[in-house]
Amino acid sequence: MYNMVKILHSYWAYLVLLILVLAVINSIVKLAGKKEYEAKDFRIALFALIVSHIQLLLGFILYFVSPRFSLFSESGMGEIMKNSVDRLYLVEHPLINIIAIVLITIGYSKHKKKLLSNAKFKTISVFYAIALVLFLSRIPWNTWLA
Repeated sequence: MYNMVKILHSYWAYLVLLILVLAVINSIVKLAGKKEYEAKDFRIALFALIVSHIQLLLGFILYFVSPRFSLFSESGMGEIMKNSVDRLYLVEHPLINIIAIVLITIGYSKHKKKLLSNAKFKTISVFYAIALVLFLSRIPWNTWLA
């Protein structure tokens, strides 16, 4: 089960990043061009929200079925924090990505309350871009691209 969820989590991450980049670029371009907010823009933002939440669920499953999870009881938090690989997988990656998904959720919720197109695009641009940077900062690149 672990390997299947790990593969699914890894490949789904490509979709999350693709849609998130699309949402950020779309909102920045339309903000700069002073375009009107359309149904297509709403769907892009919503789809980014949905795929990121699915990734979060996959991540939670992977986290708890991972062989690394037993390190909490075997080694303790002090030893995990000393090992950069274990710290990345057990602390940094989950925590930062949860924060990123919270930012996406906040950005999506706030943009719906805005009345002007400019404000909607600005909200999505800021929150989704920060989330994208956070995602990119905690991807285990050496194993993900291998």
